[in-house]
Amino acid sequence: MAEDRTGTDEAAADRALGSRAPEFIRARRALHLSWQVGVFVVGLAVVVAGVAMLVLPGPGWVVIFGGMAIWATEFVWAQLVLRWTKRKVTEAAQRALDPKVRRRNIILTSIGVVIVAVLAGIYLYRFGLEMPWKIQDQ
Repeated sequence: MAEDRTGTDEAAADRALGSRAPEFIRARRALHLSWQVGVFVVGLAVVVAGVAMLVLPGPGWVVIFGGMAIWATEFVWAQLVLRWTKRKVTEAAQRALDPKVRRRNIILTSIGVVIVAVLAGIYLYRFGLEMPWKIQDQ
C-alpha cells in the first residue's frame, strides 16, 4: 500500500499533544492527577540536577532537556517548548553547515589556538615547567 506522507508528520505532531499516560490512568481523574504530580516531581528533580550541573561537572543542558522531555510526556507546554527547541537547534545546525560560517568559525578557532599557544610559549620561556603555585617572587 502506498501512502501519501505529505504533511503527515505535522498532523501526527499536532495529534501527539497532550497526556501520554495509559488509558486506565486517564480514565480516573484522581489517578491522572496523581500521575501528573509524579511526572512533574520527577521532571523537576531532573531539571534541578541539570541546573546544578551547569556549575558542577556534568552535562547540564542535556539533563535539563531530559527533564523537559519527561515533562513533555504529560504537559502540552513542555511539548511545545521541546518542539521550539528542536526547530531552533535544527536551524542552528543548518547555519553551521554554511561554508561561509564554517570558514569564519575555523578562522576564529585558529586565531584562538595561536593566542593560547603564544601565551603558553611566553609562560614556558619565562618560568619553565614550574607550576604557578611554586613560582617565587622575582
